This record gives sequence, C-alpha cells and structure tokens, in this order.
Amino acid sequence: MKITAIGSIAYDSIITPFAKGKKLLGGSLTYFSLAASYFAKVGVVAVVGQDFKQREIKMLSRHKIDLSGLEVKRGKTFHWAGKYNFDLNNRTTLKTELNVFEHFDPILPENYLGAEYVFLGNIAPKLQLKTLKQFKKPGLIVTDTMNYWIESDQARLVEVLKRTDVLIINDSEVRELAKKSNITQATKVVLKYLGKLRPHSPTLIIKQGEYGCLIHTNKAWFSLPAFPLENVFDPTGAGDSFAGGFVGYLATQKKITVKSIKNAAMYGTTMASFTVEKLGVSNLLNLSLSKIKSRVSNLHNMTKV
Repeated sequence: MKITAIGSIAYDSIITPFAKGKKLLGGSLTYFSLAASYFAKVGVVAVVGQDFKQREIKMLSRHKIDLSGLEVKRGKTFHWAGKYNFDLNNRTTLKTELNVFEHFDPILPENYLGAEYVFLGNIAPKLQLKTLKQFKKPGLIVTDTMNYWIESDQARLVEVLKRTDVLIINDSEVRELAKKSNITQATKVVLKYLGKLRPHSPTLIIKQGEYGCLIHTNKAWFSLPAFPLENVFDPTGAGDSFAGGFVGYLATQKKITVKSIKNAAMYGTTMASFTVEKLGVSNLLNLSLSKIKSRVSNLHNMTKV
C-alpha cells in the first residue's frame, strides 16, 4: 500500500449561507482519501455503523480506495452537524454524535503495514500512537490534530509528534501548542517537537483558511495563498483535502526535497479549492488529473515573480 490513512468517516449535516445538506458523506478520512486517490493508492482505517450506505462503499471503491481496513460495527455512523455564517473561517458545532466511533480500536490489515506514507487524521493521540506501533517501517508520517487534543492529552500528543515528519495544524493551534503568541516563535518551538523528515528536515504546515498556508522546515519557509474563487459554498473538509493532495503528490515523487514540498503544497491547496466550491465531498468525485494540473499551473503562474 502506498498510503495508509486513519481517521473518521462520518455523516455531516451542514448549513452555510449558500447551501445546506443533511447526513452527507463526510469525515476527515473521506476528504483525505478522495483527494489523495487521484495520485496514489490509499488504504483507509476507520469504523462505520450498520447505517452506512452501500452506495458510499461503491463510490469509494470506484476511486480505487482500499477498504479492507474499514470496520462495520453494530450501531450508527459518526454524525457531525455544523453551521457557518458569512465568515466561513468560523463555524458553530450544533451536534456531535460519536456513535460507533466512540469505541474505535484501529487494527491494520496486513497489506497496510508496509505503507510508504502514513496519514494520522485528527483523532485521539492514543489511537494515533496505537496505529504507529503497527507499522513496519513507514517512510513518511503526516499528522493532523486540533486544540481539543492539545488541551486534553498533550503528553501523548507530543509522543506522536516525536514520530511525525509533517504536522498540519492551524495558526491558533500552533500558538497553543508552543505557548507562544508570536507565530514565528511558536513555529520554532513546534518544529523541535517533530521527528526527522526522511530524507529532509521536519515540516510544519500552518493552515490559514481563506488566506492560504505557511510552510516551515528547518531549512526554509514560504507562504502560499489560497486559490482565488468566485464561489465558496462549504469549507468543511478543506484542510483534509489539502492533506490528501499534499501527501498524494509526495507519493508520486522519488525523493522529498524543499521543491517537492512546495509543489505538494500547491497540489494540496488546489484540492482544497475544488472541495469548497460545492457542498460536502461532491466536487471531489468527478475530477481528472488534467483538470487538477491545470489549476495547479494557474496557481503557480499567480504566485511566481
């Protein structure tokens, strides 16, 4: 398996000023795996309930996503409901029903254990650690987390970060993790937590929503704007789609360098831009590699001097 990813597969109920939907296919792992599947084979580790529809299974399979790590348990699938106002950078959680996800116990299939790339989605650090211990020798470990785990389980989160090559979090989470208000100072602190990126330096990607992202390594840093869009309907899953495009692109490269990291960030930004143009995962379902590359080219032309 080229990429093994762990996270949540869920049903989302979303309200924005421009669109709304009830019990849409969502979850961090869904966005990540769909975005990454345009570049490389992805195996998912997740749990869903008996209410998970066959059409979702068939759709994920059509995208050549390996589902041998998907467990179906008695009960209902994780459900999240949220509402956005006109400032799409902020949202209000209306409901969180963990259901079968509450007792998620990740067990990796044998064919996942030799994965070259590992994505640890935004789940409890104890589950991230349990997952990492099952791999034989992963080549690159990319981790996502959030303020809840920083506040409630920082000791185990730091253990995860020691094994992490690339960390993807937002600017407020960087400050909270480092206990520094200045983003430059905070970045230096967080980079010291991270393991050695093979064969390059550890990398911190700071998400800034509609303003793009900052990417820091021990040797270089750069910023990248979000792709300018006339229509943004739903920002749900944008960060996970970024991670999918980022890891998926790196999985096509022979080695990891500063240049390949920069290019991967462009592909991540591009996949996120497709995601937010429609509700839920719908805009990730019928893309083509040529369409993706065309938008990456446009982004490159807009950012070069």
